[in-house]
Amino acid sequence: MNAPLETEPFRILIVDDHPLFREGIRQYLDRQADLQVCGECATSEEALQLAAERKPDVVTVDISLGNGNGIHLVKALRTAHPDLMVLVVSMHDESLYAERSMRAGAMGYVMKHDPPRTVVDAIREVLGGGMHFSQERVSSWSLRVEQGEDAAEVTAPTGLLSERETEVFRWIGSGLPTREIAAVMELTIPTINSFRARIKDKLQLRNGAELALRAMQWVQEENRGK
Repeated sequence: MNAPLETEPFRILIVDDHPLFREGIRQYLDRQADLQVCGECATSEEALQLAAERKPDVVTVDISLGNGNGIHLVKALRTAHPDLMVLVVSMHDESLYAERSMRAGAMGYVMKHDPPRTVVDAIREVLGGGMHFSQERVSSWSLRVEQGEDAAEVTAPTGLLSERETEVFRWIGSGLPTREIAAVMELTIPTINSFRARIKDKLQLRNGAELALRAMQWVQEENRGK
């Protein structure tokens, strides 16, 4: 009987201009059986080069870099590698930069003063197709929808999406990661990813972060109407 194949750990690239932080988080991540740091660097130029060379699954990015802006790097990484997951890990308050990071393409935001376990949980969450923002941020965005802000963005997708695409869209807006959506709908993960790609195309959304926010807003608006 053949032994089961071992799954390769997910590859993480750390971008931060503080060597002590990089070393600390690297040691913590490397202790996780399913995660492996494939590189670390301090600048945007190095990050773009390493992302192309080492093919990470997730890149963690600080907002403040010695030679540039982390939000600009998030956008550059997602432009060059649309399927790459980017997680912001920063000392700056989430309330100031979370939405800007998300709109640039980040799938989550973690504060550096959070426990190291939070970074690991956030990485696993985005790897599963979900997003990781604090409950306070999600509640704040939902409140804006309730108060009528961003109303132009919250349009019903039913005229553009098929019945199955609308179902996937609703599950995304409810906060389920791709793996759980696949389980609920009894479909494969690649099938759900195909649905996500078609939804983004039909709704003219640039990335998974915009898809998640748009879906969350629509679900919130839909619940208000019940």
